[in-house]
Amino acid sequence: MAGHSKWANIQHRKKRQDAKRGKLFTKLIKEITVAARDGGGDADSNPRLRLALDKAFAGNMNKDTIEKAIKRGTGNLEGVNYEELTYEGYSSSGVAVIVDCVTDNKNRTVAAVRHAFSKFSGNLGSSGSVSYLFNQIGVITYEDTAQSDEIIDLAIESGAIDVVSDKNYVEIHTDKGDFLTIAKVLKDKGYIFNNAELEMHADTKIELDDDGAENFTKFQDSLEELDDVQNVYSNAKYPETFN
Repeated sequence: MAGHSKWANIQHRKKRQDAKRGKLFTKLIKEITVAARDGGGDADSNPRLRLALDKAFAGNMNKDTIEKAIKRGTGNLEGVNYEELTYEGYSSSGVAVIVDCVTDNKNRTVAAVRHAFSKFSGNLGSSGSVSYLFNQIGVITYEDTAQSDEIIDLAIESGAIDVVSDKNYVEIHTDKGDFLTIAKVLKDKGYIFNNAELEMHADTKIELDDDGAENFTKFQDSLEELDDVQNVYSNAKYPETFN
């Protein structure tokens, strides 16, 4: 299993996830609404909704807020009609970028995303222009756990394709098709993850120096600060020295 060779990227993403917790509820409400709309309001038969609810409960979201989001998705409560959109392009340093959005106004969203790319001398491309570089995998993370060894052993036994760990942090990678099964096995054994979702990962990375990493981080921040943006994925490789 891979380890420290990937740790700079893992640390960087962890810091970003911590910084985004303030906007977590807004993103989760959208995710719950769309999941319920597309797969129904029963979490037992809707895996996407089940994962969204797990994240909502882990973030201490109010139960009433969750129920309202589900009802909006199933049409039992009047609400906003959301659309899922994906944009692709390159940063000024040649890093490939995928931006997932959920919006009630496509024109507003594309204008905002395009502006962010232009502001940082990047280029917004057409559909498929960079997605061929990425594969969708499952990512399950645990933080501050004293059960790291047990979690890693169970994940490997269940078919995980990679595990990256350091001290009390564990990140498990799975094939897309095995993601829900492995997440359920871990959860049923009492190992409650901090986060579990499908992410876009690229095997080929673009190595950045400290200056390039700082500039790209500012660009990524500008995208993630947009209300309609749910996730930003890239093939950037951060230097070990970058904080």
